[in-house]
Amino acid sequence: MMAAITAKQNGNQVILLEKMKSLGRKLLITGKGRCNITSSLDINEFIKNTPGNGKFLYSCYQNYTNQDVIGFLKEQGLEIKEERGNRVFPITDKSEDVLKCFTKKLKELQVEIKYHTQVTAILVERNKDMTKVVAVETNHGKMEAERVILATGGKSYPLTGSTGDGYELARELGHTITTIRPSLVPLESYDKNTCQQLQGLSLKNVGIKLQDKETQKDIYKDFGEMLFTHFGVSGPTILSSSAHLVRYKQIQGKLANQKIDLNIDLKPALTEEKLEERILRDFQEIKNKQFKNGLDKLLPQKLIPVIIEKSGIAPHKPIHEITKEERRKIVKLLKNFVIRIKDFRPIEEAIITSGGICIKEINPKTMQSKKIKGLYFAGELIDVDSYTGGFNLQIAYSTGYTAGLLQE
Repeated sequence: MMAAITAKQNGNQVILLEKMKSLGRKLLITGKGRCNITSSLDINEFIKNTPGNGKFLYSCYQNYTNQDVIGFLKEQGLEIKEERGNRVFPITDKSEDVLKCFTKKLKELQVEIKYHTQVTAILVERNKDMTKVVAVETNHGKMEAERVILATGGKSYPLTGSTGDGYELARELGHTITTIRPSLVPLESYDKNTCQQLQGLSLKNVGIKLQDKETQKDIYKDFGEMLFTHFGVSGPTILSSSAHLVRYKQIQGKLANQKIDLNIDLKPALTEEKLEERILRDFQEIKNKQFKNGLDKLLPQKLIPVIIEKSGIAPHKPIHEITKEERRKIVKLLKNFVIRIKDFRPIEEAIITSGGICIKEINPKTMQSKKIKGLYFAGELIDVDSYTGGFNLQIAYSTGYTAGLLQE
């Protein structure tokens, strides 16, 4: 949509080909239906929040910034608001209102849209000097075109239309497709029993660390919110950690052959010494009670039986009989609660796709293919991916705008 708007504004005749019956179906489900439009961070910070080839996007980010998209939405009559974590949302909390801004602009510019139209091939003309785009083949016949912008999305959320078609179209034209994997995706655990006991428990303000136990290498650290599920772990910090883990896995090989631990610091605001002092104070107040009733002030109820079980301390043991060594064991558990990671959830459950068209084959200043004149790329189809927080949508706007300029 952004590419079509930009191309039309620059005086081109534009036809938008849409495989589905309506536009922007993936946009509608972003931010749990609220649409996390972008981030309010300085645009230079976006590269730091893009572990997947962030530097490639430098020119695109300069061409079209977060302030530009906010300005565009305001011009269409939609106000925005900022929430914690620099996340920007529409004031209405409805992603459909963001989509309406794009569709309204397309209508105003009289961009021709063909629905239920699937591109089956991009046709090129080859001679000794160059290869250039001449037409597209669709399920409704051939359409001539001097330039084609491929913006089909990745392979996540296939029900929205992102079924990986763009990868095949690009591959057939000689482009390299790097390995497609899920990113911003929940993680499965070997510790299913523990995770099922804690299913539905959301932890806020915890520290997390993904670590390769064999090499002792820290893959990712974060602070914030996470969630236990029946299969493992999810939530904002976990999704962001998966964006790093997917690239670590790419380098190291199969995840199943690695010992990856998620270390959770349940009390990051307290050092081990301060936490022990806190536990000792709590215990002194209720020294005649049983251990199973001794952690109520410190932890969520759902977590207490699991911590007791892992501590190895008998739940009926009187608190005044708990030894210093046992108390330290509790501290260690709370500061380093370990979940062994097994794998990523399926790509269908991922927010975005990692991998895609190799960035070495795309001009970062124009988004034009280095192999085929008149072929441009935008969005998730390219091998770029970011954390949660509006960064991936900004990639869509910025690459879409840059491609839409149709520069040589």
